[in-house]
Amino acid sequence: DGCAIIGFNSNNEQISSTVGTSPSMVTFKADRPFLGVPLSIKAELKCCYTTTEQQINPTWFKSVRTGQSSPVAVNISENVTTRLDKADKELCYVLTFDSVQLNDTGMYQCVLNYSNHFSPGTYLQVYKRLKKTINLRESTKNKILTAEGVLLLLCVVLPSTTLLFKVRQSHLDGLNLDDCCTTYDQIERSQAHGPYQDVCNIIEEEEEFQLEKP
Repeated sequence: DGCAIIGFNSNNEQISSTVGTSPSMVTFKADRPFLGVPLSIKAELKCCYTTTEQQINPTWFKSVRTGQSSPVAVNISENVTTRLDKADKELCYVLTFDSVQLNDTGMYQCVLNYSNHFSPGTYLQVYKRLKKTINLRESTKNKILTAEGVLLLLCVVLPSTTLLFKVRQSHLDGLNLDDCCTTYDQIERSQAHGPYQDVCNIIEEEEEFQLEKP
């Protein structure tokens, strides 16, 4: 008889070897480490191995908490069944749940009839799917989409209308051409008279005025 030894190398890769005192040898293959399944859905777990033994009776065991409780044998029932699949030299012992329940969550391993060595195992996680928090009719959804479209249109139209109004108001409050012409004419007339007075004429006027004094 012989048994398989499972370990990990420096690259965290699973390796297996066999030991024994007889020509019969068995080697466990790597298992799927984790399987998440929704509540009430079918699930399958596999324990694959190669062996030179003609007849082997594998058994499935379940641990609720790894390392904290002893594994217990899985009860076979109408909902939980087993079968043996053969492919070339590899054998797979399959554990099938027709409809998983929350209490089916746990670590599942198989052990061969002549060995106390457990397979690496697969952790089965059963979970509930999230339900819809709000159940809306199609008509209500269409109304919501219509309202969103109107709000989006207003968000685009209102800023554009406000901008156009400001531009028009700025044109109305801008320069008037008539006022500009009047101002221009006043500037031209003031330049025609000259910005400076004739100093000589002012002095002559003062002298004449002084001569006329008694």
